[in-house]
Amino acid sequence: MDHRTRVLAAVGATVALFLAVQLGALALIEPFHDADRQAVEDPENPTNSLVYFAVILVATGFMLATFRYDLEWVIRALVIGVSVFLAWFVLTELVPPVVTAGPVNVVAVGAALGVGAALLLYPEWYVIDLTGVLMGAGAAALFGISFGLLPAILLLSALAIYDAISVYRTEHMLDLAEGVMDLKIPVVLVVPTTLSYSYLADGSEASLEDDREGGEPGPDERDSSRAKEGSADGTPTAESEPDSPTSPEADSDAEKPGDAGRDALFIGLGDAIIPTILVASAAYFLEAGALDVPGIALNVPALGAILGTLAGLLVLMGMVLKGRPHAGLPLLNGGAIGGYLLGALASGVSIATALGL
Repeated sequence: MDHRTRVLAAVGATVALFLAVQLGALALIEPFHDADRQAVEDPENPTNSLVYFAVILVATGFMLATFRYDLEWVIRALVIGVSVFLAWFVLTELVPPVVTAGPVNVVAVGAALGVGAALLLYPEWYVIDLTGVLMGAGAAALFGISFGLLPAILLLSALAIYDAISVYRTEHMLDLAEGVMDLKIPVVLVVPTTLSYSYLADGSEASLEDDREGGEPGPDERDSSRAKEGSADGTPTAESEPDSPTSPEADSDAEKPGDAGRDALFIGLGDAIIPTILVASAAYFLEAGALDVPGIALNVPALGAILGTLAGLLVLMGMVLKGRPHAGLPLLNGGAIGGYLLGALASGVSIATALGL
């Protein structure tokens, strides 16, 4: 299989990971509703979006500060702790309470602790991806049933604008992307393009100076250049990593622009979670165009949001494979909102109702 075919297969795998997060979130809507997991008292209040957006800004500033003062271990500990917490939330609903201690599902707790141990002791790419899908589905479902239609759309719109500013103007999200990649934590989805790829063995540093200044990497730098983006939730949006110079294909591929020389694709977990909030919100709050799909809550507007997100993802991956940094959320959130509105119209819902007005 030539390198370009492997890259295309990796793009397909990235789409599959996004779908896993989206379908997982839809499968968790009813269990979370029955368990009263709604995070706010009034999900229709648009100020919920402002609060969450403020939390995003604070979290981004905190992460940048930890990298500046060499306190990366704090971020790693926090993310692993959140991973265990979200895994427990999800597994409590999915794992039958075979063994309990009072109200506690012992098996679910043990499995969640196992997730934390795996991240701490052996954060290989497939451990990162499985944990990321579990976390992403749980977080998107929780926020989806907690944000009504208008708050969800406002949140996605604000984060898309912020993502564009933080990547194209201030560029601080590019700094954040550089910082988190070596922590080996589930803030990214990692998709290898080679069977021999190891995320654990990948400790190479890369510079974004050429991308920032708009120049092309020099002959000695081409093999180590990366294309990265920042996500509005403080995680890298997308990155491509070159093959090792000892790879049989590295020398020939290094001379080609764009997608050449990559042995892994990366995309921020937040880029999968945030548009999926609208997918879950549409399925939960909008009673129109219901689809009978076993095991998940789905209607036509939610399906439209799924398809719109995936369309935006394909455009984003095409841009990233050309080797330039791009903000992901404008495409992903824009696709989700556009697909949702088209699905709502197809279901006979007015624009005003679809917007939660």
